[in-house]
Amino acid sequence: MVCIRCKMVVKDALSKLNIHFRNVDLGEADTIEELSPEQIEQFRATLLFFGLELMDDKKSVLIQKIKNVIVELVHYSEEPLSINLSDFLAEKLGHNYTYLANLFSEVQGITIEKYYISHKIERVKELLVYNEHNLTEIAWMMHYSSVGHLSSQFKKVTGLTPSYFKKMKEKRRNMLEDL
Repeated sequence: MVCIRCKMVVKDALSKLNIHFRNVDLGEADTIEELSPEQIEQFRATLLFFGLELMDDKKSVLIQKIKNVIVELVHYSEEPLSINLSDFLAEKLGHNYTYLANLFSEVQGITIEKYYISHKIERVKELLVYNEHNLTEIAWMMHYSSVGHLSSQFKKVTGLTPSYFKKMKEKRRNMLEDL
């Protein structure tokens, strides 16, 4: 559950099933009472209807929490991290970072760091497509130490420079306008 609409769907499903809850946040719902197996299955079916999945395996839930924290950090937070990512995740999730990193890598087949970088680069691509900011502003917004650092990471992940990526988008738009 990584968006506001997903939270609304979960809240609505819980309400329709008369399941009382304290809070619904990204990736989790805190119910007031313990759910019966029937309620769990009804909730699972309702979520599946909307393309969502109920996770009740503790390791899967923790991995989803790691993903949610990173998505929130990259896409919705404007404040730079005051501590390094590993310390931030350990503090936020209440687990040793080594445990989190090993679990994430084992299940996802990618390191937390690479997952974080891929989300940062996707956000950079989004900002480049919107064309509202220049590369220096984007580097600052995404908390890169320099434009050079952003550019090298962008090229490493995408195989393209940010400026070439931007030109491709503009060229594609021009070709569509010729139709």
